[in-house]
Amino acid sequence: MPARIRVPHLSRRTFLVRAASASLVSAAGTLARPGLSRAADRPAITHGIQSGDISGDSAVVWSRSDRPSRMVVDIATSDSFRDIEQTLFADALPESDFTAKLLIDDLPAGQNVFYRVRFQDLSFPTVYSDTQIGHFRTPDTSLRSISFTWSGDVAGQGWGIDEARGGMRGFATMHENRPDFFLHSGDSIYADCPVEGQIRLPDGTLWRNVVTEDKSVVAQTLSEFRGNYKYNLLDENLRAFNAQVPVIAQWDDHEVTNDWWPGATIKDKHYSETSASLLAARGRQAFREYMPVREPQMSGDRVYRKIAYGPLLDVFLIDMRSYRGANDYDKKADATPAELLGRQQVAWLKRALTRSKALWKVIAADLPIGLVSADAVAQSDGPPQGREHEIANLLSFMRRSGIVNTVWLTADMHYTAAHFYDPNRAVFQDFEPFYEFVSGPLHAGTWGPAPLDNTFGPQVLFQKGCSAEQGENLAPCFGLQFFGRVDIDGQSGMMTVSLKDVDNRTLWSIPIAPKRRERAGLPKAI
Repeated sequence: MPARIRVPHLSRRTFLVRAASASLVSAAGTLARPGLSRAADRPAITHGIQSGDISGDSAVVWSRSDRPSRMVVDIATSDSFRDIEQTLFADALPESDFTAKLLIDDLPAGQNVFYRVRFQDLSFPTVYSDTQIGHFRTPDTSLRSISFTWSGDVAGQGWGIDEARGGMRGFATMHENRPDFFLHSGDSIYADCPVEGQIRLPDGTLWRNVVTEDKSVVAQTLSEFRGNYKYNLLDENLRAFNAQVPVIAQWDDHEVTNDWWPGATIKDKHYSETSASLLAARGRQAFREYMPVREPQMSGDRVYRKIAYGPLLDVFLIDMRSYRGANDYDKKADATPAELLGRQQVAWLKRALTRSKALWKVIAADLPIGLVSADAVAQSDGPPQGREHEIANLLSFMRRSGIVNTVWLTADMHYTAAHFYDPNRAVFQDFEPFYEFVSGPLHAGTWGPAPLDNTFGPQVLFQKGCSAEQGENLAPCFGLQFFGRVDIDGQSGMMTVSLKDVDNRTLWSIPIAPKRRERAGLPKAI
């Protein structure tokens, strides 16, 4: 996991002085929301609207109010809303920090769906907020072409929202691509990385952050974890993107704290709460409140799930954080496997992959497989050891079960890369060749490429990050911010993966032909 800069703890007095000289925010971190009513007698939509977990005939719609109120959502297939198909509601209460979300069922397949959100004051039922309108497209039951983007790593290493530099530009660039959905590959917040009012850059100019109280300290309370999500939603690029592009979100470590594992003791002077498990419980609650994820699939501590997106694509979102063993296990004990996904999740993933009838199976991982890091899968060259045993078992199972057309997508490493895992180059060889694509950061510090180990035979096809001359933790304004785009052609079934930068330049691209289409219920020749 990339290192990160530490911002000193700010006292409340220091925070208020700095916030007064920073951008547009009050001490409570509330946005002066453009175009929204702030009349005291009306509810307000505080952080925009968003949709997510689009699958089959259903989707999740999310928003947040500033008081106890009822979120009312109208569903239509045109932006005029002349023919409203459904009207549903959910209550926004203090227990959920006034967030509300709805699972919308019985949606038409392959349709543009428009949703209209407003809040009704529960104390004064005749009083409503202003209205915001969003859009998503449902998966098609036919062979319609699909396009989606993926990335991760947002507001990390002290790089927050600098409005003079365009804010979180990566979301605006992805918006230009008009994807069917966005796969958020983790580190959607950096709860352990506060932001200061300004940072001096190597060229002498200043990066000026929007500052909020909750984002000025490491997150320990539930309010502070929630405040990290609210901070990101101050960015107008993100709010505009969320209203038009559904998100499918997973988490990694920074939604809680760097490199955490269940049962860990936090040894950091900035933390008064030292239980990683307690911090994770608060972080998980905030993640589920502020991300448009399906609750029925996420009971208890579960974050992993499958999103079925028509006959061409299934997305398997795995959780490489919640069930892992300690990072400081004996990595040289080859005969002692260490957990990463955990037995229950591995069993679920094997079943789900076996049952999948989709042509392509994207495994959305929050960590890469072959990049060496103390927190990651790979440890060093040689046969599987530690966490690599679990991945070796999974890859071997996939080969024996005839599971084909799998692609791994991830972020986390703060640079972009394409890897091809070849058993002919590997120490462990019991698997079918596959691709892994890394992208990010979307808005955080950029690092240089990391070393690979030869356990699973990864070959670097492309990589781009910061150079040794540029140094580590390069600021977002230097342009090395990345996302990936995936296109699946509805006629040929061809998948094209492109690695792109914040200026929408395609840095590298590869077409991948599918194997054995008939297994997915598709003809051999389309």
